[in-house]
Amino acid sequence: MSSTSSTTSSPGSVARPAGAHLITIVNADTQTIWAATNPNAQHPIPQTGWRLDPGQSVTFAVPQGWGGRVWGRTGCTFSASGSGHCLSGDCGGVFQCRGAGAPPATLAELTLDSFDGLDFYDVSLVDGSNLPMYINTSHRVGPDPVSQDGCYQGSCTKPIVCPGPMQVKAAGQVVACTTPCAAFGGDAYCCTGQWSGRQNCDPAKWPVDYAKLVYKDAEPYAYSYAFDDSATMSCKGDCDYRIVFGTSSNR
Repeated sequence: MSSTSSTTSSPGSVARPAGAHLITIVNADTQTIWAATNPNAQHPIPQTGWRLDPGQSVTFAVPQGWGGRVWGRTGCTFSASGSGHCLSGDCGGVFQCRGAGAPPATLAELTLDSFDGLDFYDVSLVDGSNLPMYINTSHRVGPDPVSQDGCYQGSCTKPIVCPGPMQVKAAGQVVACTTPCAAFGGDAYCCTGQWSGRQNCDPAKWPVDYAKLVYKDAEPYAYSYAFDDSATMSCKGDCDYRIVFGTSSNR
């Protein structure tokens, strides 16, 4: 049995403490998602796991200076006490996460109030992907670089087409797409040996540019490999964040 789902809320219904930010997680996918964030010992929040059925969302406040990851878990089963397991993104078999999620999982990475009044955030597929994701911002200085339906510089969020050798299966179904390094090994895909470092790790020179063909073509704003630093975005102002699980066509 699944543990009790969170109450769906809207940003307007959640109090914003002084200096805090609001984070809204939206399930625009077709399956139930158990959203999660890793605990932050310096800036704790009361809840680190939420069940979201399709169409549901949850909004919560994080204190000034908070940083962490948000991801989605799929195929979860939890007891009333909150113990159980997820087919992807599992965080130690508990509903309220006490640590990081198991890769491969799509990550939203946020470092708030970091430098010169700026937040930094990104979608990361560096450790693989289990769900499509995009991030919107509000209460910011300047326009949001990602549209409300997940488009960026003319390209929109699409499902990842995962090659067979990169597919991760559980319970007889594909639940995630792993990295080229995990699937194929070798210095080129793992950015080791003569391929190590930012200057040498160039997916365009890999035998097959899976960073582009699998990840960047599906989510053009996201980190597609470890040194894809153009994917880091910044937000200035009293920024709030909307993390959407879903593709542009789900809107």
